[in-house]
Amino acid sequence: MLPGSILKQLAESRDGQGSPLQFGTYYKNTLVALCHALEDSIETTTSEPLVVAAFQMGKWYLEEADRYRVLADRACHTTILAAPCAGFGDHPTASHPKVSLIGLDPADPVAQEWHLAIFSPTYQAMVLCQELTAADYGPEGVPTEDLARKFYGLWTFEPGLVQEAIALLIEKVAEHDDPLAATLRSRMATIAAAIPDTPRDNPGEIVARVVSYLEQAHHQQEAAIATAGQSARSLDLNLVSNELQAMLRLAELVDLNDPENPAGAAQVATLCEAMGELLDLPAWQLKRLRLAALLHRVALMQPTEPYWDGVEADLAAEPDGGAVGQSCTLDPAAQILRSMPRLRAIAQIVSHRTERWDGKGGPAGLAGDAIPLESRLLALAAHFQAQLVGLSSEEQRSHLDAILETCSNDANRWDPKLLEILTLVVRGMQQGWSLPVLPVKVASGLWLLDDDERGLTPATLDLSAPVG
Repeated sequence: MLPGSILKQLAESRDGQGSPLQFGTYYKNTLVALCHALEDSIETTTSEPLVVAAFQMGKWYLEEADRYRVLADRACHTTILAAPCAGFGDHPTASHPKVSLIGLDPADPVAQEWHLAIFSPTYQAMVLCQELTAADYGPEGVPTEDLARKFYGLWTFEPGLVQEAIALLIEKVAEHDDPLAATLRSRMATIAAAIPDTPRDNPGEIVARVVSYLEQAHHQQEAAIATAGQSARSLDLNLVSNELQAMLRLAELVDLNDPENPAGAAQVATLCEAMGELLDLPAWQLKRLRLAALLHRVALMQPTEPYWDGVEADLAAEPDGGAVGQSCTLDPAAQILRSMPRLRAIAQIVSHRTERWDGKGGPAGLAGDAIPLESRLLALAAHFQAQLVGLSSEEQRSHLDAILETCSNDANRWDPKLLEILTLVVRGMQQGWSLPVLPVKVASGLWLLDDDERGLTPATLDLSAPVG
């Protein structure tokens, strides 16, 4: 990371404080789709956000200037930073009353960065990236194709991170226009004060838009893969990785916005893995089970219907003749996950977590071993974890037998084999084992999903290695 860059300043300010930042590597085509999705969500937000963007050079800003004029009508103020070139200040958007342009010296490290920060009481989102240097690219050299350029950084919906990044960007603005910086600080303070008392815009709808835009870019890339080989394939995999990141970030928000169970998904994932290991499940199935556990609560932030148009049309194409697909439409969580084709297997697991061993559950009325194993396991783990909510570690240990007995008394609901496995886990907890809250490394490409017979390819693509 370049000294003096916003990315490096944010990393240094967070060093040793709170959860570590999760950086990844992103191709330009990924960032274009991602930023357009986040920008277009401004059109539907219920409040007027403050927007700060950095475009590196004026020519890149000019490619987006028309859309920024439209977005400025919905924002309380928009500030654009870029090295002034190619008529940077001549476009009509520059004269919009709610737009300010800041010209950067091309040698300024911020002129090597690509930023988009959106901050309002109801909607907070951010992309914060820095282009790789020639040395970072290594022997392959700087790519000749514009969309193959790479950037290192992060994107997030976490309000605290967005606010901190905008504060750093405002300090950069202050170097060029102190009165404007003072105005932006005042607006930031007003927005931050309103956040605790303002319902958040539906993040499920925003994530749906992100996935949709990345899917569109993915389909556009497919033709290039056939003719351009590995380079285009790498671009495509980067898009897929970020679709998964969008889903995992939504799952993070569900936990963050649940004060009664703020670690629900993470703890259920840990419990599922422990039970899966005792069942001696193969590594690919453990990964799929963990992913299903991390995503099983996303229905708590479901999107509105328009962003799922076309999902239902694909249901009959399922290998089981559509029975699984039809059941998924009854479950908002499964419906959200099905928007990403590579998560169809995960959607099936999540959808059938409400089945019962005796066949009296739903959505398909499956019984016994006809219920997918991961669905049975996820359901029991989630039910067990919910009984621990609000209890201290000491209270948990004293209540474990009673909770286990409650599960055993409902034998018609649970797989008896899994109850035995859960009993082994409980005995371990009574001897000091706990459910750790492991951070989800959403930017590390934990899983590359594919449409194989298991719904998951065991291979991974590491996008998180430091590059500077």
